[in-house]
Amino acid sequence: MHIIPLVLAVIVAIEHFYILYLEMFQTTSKAAQRSFGVDEEFLSDPRVQTLFKNQGLYNGFLAVGILWGAFFAANSWAVVTFFVSCVIVAAVYGGLTSSKTILLKQGLPAIITLIALLIFK
Repeated sequence: MHIIPLVLAVIVAIEHFYILYLEMFQTTSKAAQRSFGVDEEFLSDPRVQTLFKNQGLYNGFLAVGILWGAFFAANSWAVVTFFVSCVIVAAVYGGLTSSKTILLKQGLPAIITLIALLIFK
């Protein structure tokens, strides 16, 4: 895989590990409140914490998939393209159903990465 899409893919993976960290381990933190646009009272609800932890786990799977594809998979381009596309689909869905900023914060880096993957194939 060319260095430019590789670096961009790693950035997308790091972003999703950070989301995992916020959703699973820093659920009520100020950073989580700012990132997700909700207040501490909402984030303190045990039901919300359970949902966030589950969501964080999925973000971790996306990050691991991207890194596995980038560094270990036999067909790295296809694997990274698949996982980056999954991020884009999730960002579009989140942008339509939750917050428009998801499309910008999570979708844009993944879209740029996908474009780089297609250019440097």
